[in-house]
Order: sequence, then structure tokens, then C-alpha cells
Amino acid sequence: MYEGKSFGQKYSEYCEQRRRNKRRLRRMTLAAALVVCAALLAFILSDRVLPIEVWATPEKKEREVVEIDLRELVEVQTAQELVAEEKETPAQVTPVVFIDAGHGGNDGGCFEGEIIEKNINLSIAGLVRDKLETSGYEVVMSRSTDKYVALEDRVENANSINADIYISIHQNSSDVKSVNGMEVWYDGTDTQRDSRRLALLISQQTARSTGAVEREVRGDAGFHVTDSTQMPACLIETGFLSNKEECAKLASQEYQEKIASGIVQGIEYYFHPKTMYLTFDDGPSEENTSRVLDILKDRNIKATFFLVGENVEKYPDIARRIVAEGHTIGIHCYRHDYENLYQSVGSFMEDFEHARRVVYEATGVEAVLFRFPGGSINSYNGMVYAQIIQEMTKRGYIYYDWNASIGDAVTGTEPAQLVANGVETTLGRKKVILLAHDVVYNTGTILEDLLDRFPEYEMRPLSEEIEPIHFKNL
Repeated sequence: MYEGKSFGQKYSEYCEQRRRNKRRLRRMTLAAALVVCAALLAFILSDRVLPIEVWATPEKKEREVVEIDLRELVEVQTAQELVAEEKETPAQVTPVVFIDAGHGGNDGGCFEGEIIEKNINLSIAGLVRDKLETSGYEVVMSRSTDKYVALEDRVENANSINADIYISIHQNSSDVKSVNGMEVWYDGTDTQRDSRRLALLISQQTARSTGAVEREVRGDAGFHVTDSTQMPACLIETGFLSNKEECAKLASQEYQEKIASGIVQGIEYYFHPKTMYLTFDDGPSEENTSRVLDILKDRNIKATFFLVGENVEKYPDIARRIVAEGHTIGIHCYRHDYENLYQSVGSFMEDFEHARRVVYEATGVEAVLFRFPGGSINSYNGMVYAQIIQEMTKRGYIYYDWNASIGDAVTGTEPAQLVANGVETTLGRKKVILLAHDVVYNTGTILEDLLDRFPEYEMRPLSEEIEPIHFKNL
């Protein structure tokens, strides 16, 4: 099933298989529950016992949820399905990481006095190998001794073993002695490999681990080891030996450990990313939402859009495009009028149902997810939010707050600050719901830069299966 595929493809297929199995299990459980209910109803009617009360909503919009505990009745079938799921689920695949320590032998690379690049490269590569193997990865080294290995042979070796990623470790040199910092290179002309994300992760995590100046991540590598590999590949130049102070650091065991730790953490996030749910409120807008959708489409990222009803009426084609391109739709409100919206439970429900009907008529989507304007707890709804939550939950709706924000709702915020806000408020969490607004012009202009700052996260759309984040639980 997995022969000839990269680890990223293998892991994605593994996760998708798990999701399919879980959906199938839910469908089987529901079917069993319906059969049991039908049998119980037939038994009751046939014995002429007291009739049961049938719960039904007068209108579709009420969405009353009646829960029946059938755990004991379907226990055996559920156990059988779980066993079947485990049999169908492929075993975890061990990633193969190829670590390239440069030429070696007579080609020492750059040097400063007695400190030679080839030795530092090999030392850092060995530390990376040891840390990766301790974490359960399979590691192949281009060389483990001071032996010359041509770059063509290194690439051929990596390709022949079908390695999942390729990391080449080097140092740098400059005629300008004050130049310092770290650079990472990749082949930006090949869009089939995930080299860019790998390069961003190696740069980001190594800079965090060492405190080094993060000079640039460059897509114009033009190196044989990055351009001719079949797998995602990058080359990291960890510093300048021509800079006396930086040279001393690069030659020290302590600093090499920091470099190796950063590279390893980048590799770990590449294969096992954290999760970010990118969400946009207040749309759609014709120009700004279109710009956001173009960027998401280009990067194959799915997001969640909490729509405003009156904007959907203005731009129904944009709302339909959101659905057509695979994003999740949720309800925000019909009109962004806090005072009227939170006047009472009734006023909130009236506004919400108006928005829901508009979204359904425009897109055909019966939205279940929603987000409170201003969040579930804000300065306008203190007297009614608990009752609104109770009523909305009763009707089967699910609300989502956020735990990170780019702060684009604040008028006049500079674009660079929006990116900084997003990075700072995530706080390195494993699960992030990030708030942004697709009606804000600057949000569209900085979105690509913002996404580049989160290579350690896998971007996913919200769904009913995702556990919500609520302000009261933060």
C-alpha cells in the first residue's frame, strides 16, 4: 500500500484511514441504535403497554437533541468493530532520515586556523543521529568517518534507500569578518516536494535552540544535494567560521549540542506537527475574502469561516466559493450589532436563525458550528451568555472561541504587528484556534508571511468532531 511513497504521504494516508474507520464505526453504531429502537417500539406496541412520548421539534430550526443511552445494547458490536479497525489500520511507519555531513577527506571546506568545517559538520551530524535514533527514527549518514564522499554518491544513496527527508549540514565563510548567522537553503522550483516547510522548520527550531541570527531561508539553492534528491531536502549553514566569535561557538561541544537539538526538533515537527485551526470572522467580503481564499488554495490549506448573514446576502458567490473549496462554514451572526444581539436570549436567537437561514439558502450548508461576536464571554453579554449557551447547546449547535489572535480587529494595527501578535499569542500550544478577520485588508496582505511563521503546525478546518475551546476553560 505504501511502497514508493514519502513519509508525508504515508502518514497522511494513515491518518485518513483512521478517520474513515472512526466514521464507519459511528455509522455502524447509529445503525445498531436505530434497529434496537425500532425493535423496542414494536415490542411496546405489540404488547399494548402505555404509549411512549415521541419527542419531535415543530420546526427544523429547533434541532432538539434527544440522547438515548444504548451503550450496553451495542457493546458487543462496538468491540467487534474496534477489533476490525485495528486489523485494517496500517502499522506506524518509521521515518528514514538521511544526514549529509559534506565531503570529508581531502575536501575540508572552509576553515579558521585549526578549526575545519568537515570536522564540525561530522560532529553535529553525529549528535543529530544519536538524538534521532533515541527518538525512534531510522538514520542513514552520508559518512560517519573522515572519508571523502562525492555529492553525487550522497544523493544516489539517499534516493536508492527511499529516505523520507535529506538534511545537509555545513558551515559558511565570508570576506567580511563581522558577518554572522544561520542560513537554510532549499530548491524552490520543485513544488512536488515539501522542501520549503522542512527548511522553514530547520531554520526556525535551530534559531530558537541556539539564539543564532536567523539570516534567511532561501529557495534558490542550486545545490546538487537539494535539487537532485527525490525527497524533501534542505541545506543548513549553521554559522560563519570566518567570524572569530561565532567560530569559537561553532567549535564548542555545548553549542553543537544546541544546533543538533534544533535540527532534531525541526525534524520532529516535520513528521509530527502540532495542530492549528485557522478561523476567519465577519466575512465574506468580495476583495479581501477572495485574496484570503487564493492564498489558502495555493497552499492547499483548509480553514473555517464564521459568516455574517448580511454579508452573505451581499456576496453569495464568495460564500459558495468557500464551500466549494472545502472550507468549513460556521455562523457568526446576521448583523454585527452587539447591543441588540445581546439584549436577551430571544434577540440572540432571532439574529442567529436569520443568519442560519441566509447561509443555508446561499450555500446549501446547514451550519452547526458558530462563534459568538466578541467571543462567548464579553463586555456586552455578561447577563445572558450562560442562558444563550444553554439554549444553543440544547438545539445542537457547537460554539468555538479562540486561544490565539492576530489582533486585526484593532483599527490601525500595522501589518508587521499582526504577524507578531499571531506568533506571540500561540505560546507554543499543541492545539491552537487562531482568530483572524477576512474582511480586514491587512489580514490578506500578511497572510502568507503569517503562515510561514507556523511550519510546526498542520492547518486543519474545524468540524463537529473537534473539541471546542471555550473562554471559561482557558
